[in-house]
Amino acid sequence: MRRVAAILLFAFGTALSLHASDKAVLGSWEGDSKCTVPDSPCHDEHVLYQITEDKKDSFQLDLDAYKVIEGAPEFMGTLTCRYDGKAGVLSCTTSTKEKDDWEFHVTGDTMAGRLMIDDGKTLYRRITLHRIPK
Repeated sequence: MRRVAAILLFAFGTALSLHASDKAVLGSWEGDSKCTVPDSPCHDEHVLYQITEDKKDSFQLDLDAYKVIEGAPEFMGTLTCRYDGKAGVLSCTTSTKEKDDWEFHVTGDTMAGRLMIDDGKTLYRRITLHRIPK
């Protein structure tokens, strides 16, 4: 009985710590998204990302992306993300049929990211962000 209780406590504690590590990346992030493919439809943008807990899956995060035009945020879409607190990596995908691969490396209040397209063959964007204080 003690062994079962210990296993359950360990499993529950691990789940809580994973969930708690996700919280390190929650909040508002601002910065620049720069295109890397010449002559593409891509445009350099000043961006604002809002990262929140997914309401349906507590181990999943939502990243609402906005581009800032003349000082006003314009919604671009939502990415579905997972955060690995040990590695400090936020990985996101789009909900379109093209599975774009977004990856961000989080270090304190900064994030450096990139968007890979064409099944990971093409670096399309580089993103640098800083956390906006509450």
